[in-house]
Amino acid sequence: MTVGAAVKADAYGLGVARIAPALYRAGCRRFFVATVDEGLTLRPLLPDDATICILNGPPAGSEPLLAARNLTPVLNSLSQARRWAAFGRETGTKLPCLLQLDSGMSRFGLSEDDIEALCSEELPTALDITHVMSHLACADDAASPRNEGQRQRFDALRQKLPSPLSPSLAASSGIFLGESFHYDMVRPGYALYGGNPTPALPNPMRPVVTLLGGLVQDRWIEPDTAVGYSARFVATQKTRIATLSVGYADGFHRRAGGFTSAVLPDRPDISLPVVGRISMDCMALDITALGDMDMASGTGFELIGPHRPLDELASALDTIGYELLTSLGKRFYRDYIESSQ
Repeated sequence: MTVGAAVKADAYGLGVARIAPALYRAGCRRFFVATVDEGLTLRPLLPDDATICILNGPPAGSEPLLAARNLTPVLNSLSQARRWAAFGRETGTKLPCLLQLDSGMSRFGLSEDDIEALCSEELPTALDITHVMSHLACADDAASPRNEGQRQRFDALRQKLPSPLSPSLAASSGIFLGESFHYDMVRPGYALYGGNPTPALPNPMRPVVTLLGGLVQDRWIEPDTAVGYSARFVATQKTRIATLSVGYADGFHRRAGGFTSAVLPDRPDISLPVVGRISMDCMALDITALGDMDMASGTGFELIGPHRPLDELASALDTIGYELLTSLGKRFYRDYIESSQ
């Protein structure tokens, strides 16, 4: 079994220019991005022996560009397959590609009728199909019968193709459904970045991302004093408020005020509520529990990290960790720590 890393959306918001080369150094040789533009960005960052797969397939007219830049499309439709095969015939080459089958998600992939048309037109003989793949809709729910249903459907569809092809079905959550879902290649994404691929169970992955908000200033306010826009928070007692330089322009959702908290890494036992509305460039914490502790400007408060897990924050905001990571803005200073460090 091999591993192909999903590094689409700028490596889930974390910076593909640093993430993808680190994965390559760890032994990964196949990478998945969503669009041609993402593939063009990634190509000069990796050696030529790294395969870069375009999940959305080749837009019409992009075939020469993909071939010239050594990008491998995932063919999701009959029209994409026809165009890729036609370009291969024009250039006298069998061009590499992956073939995606729709096993029940009704998103990307060829239907049973598409597969029959593909075979009747002898398109597989004109293509260098390295893998046949599909995607699970309910893999994050291990108890869902749809997982096994999709696996069986995937097997039935791929058997309609003329020759055995290397299959791939599982992304992050699918990997934890068991070996019968692993096939020849798995395609982790979210799990690579520390997200929990098994939401009903403790996270088997180690935290990868820590997000700190820097202290701009702090003050004591009197009872009946409002904090932030719309006076959503009004102090009921003397309260110490810290203003951090992270807001919704940085991807920290506006609705987080009143629903989540932060910690001072040196005092992870003390939860510090986020209060008032999140502003574009800042947020407020109630740090009364820290008393008169002296803190320098720039002191970092952990918003995501080992003491404030990504998935817990996502749950508090009624979303998923994928959205939080891919929403992270460009204004954060990013410090990458290699495994050797």
